[in-house]
Amino acid sequence: MPRVMAFLSCILLASAAMAQVVTANGTGVTLRVLDKLTGKVEDLQIVNGQSATFGRITVTANECRYPEGDAAGDAFASLTITEVEKDTPVYQGWMIASSPALNPMDHARYDVWVLRCTIS
Repeated sequence: MPRVMAFLSCILLASAAMAQVVTANGTGVTLRVLDKLTGKVEDLQIVNGQSATFGRITVTANECRYPEGDAAGDAFASLTITEVEKDTPVYQGWMIASSPALNPMDHARYDVWVLRCTIS
């Protein structure tokens, strides 16, 4: 019985290690922004550490990561989003391209989605 338990433990540890995805850092991020009031949609390309403004919000790209060897793969980006005349960010965290509803920005007027990382 102890051998069986040891064997199963090894298999579980090996499968957990294989589940981790090796990532690479992009130089920036491509986002899609929607103004729900006007219906205007725009794609923004932001270099890491830089900001872009759309309407009353400013989006700062902190970091963007993607599966190593697959730049068009599932990107996830660390963003800080502020609104004009507000002291605290309306969003600060990671957004995932394949699951935008997992950690969305909750805003009455604007929606923001990560599309992909940029690599050049």
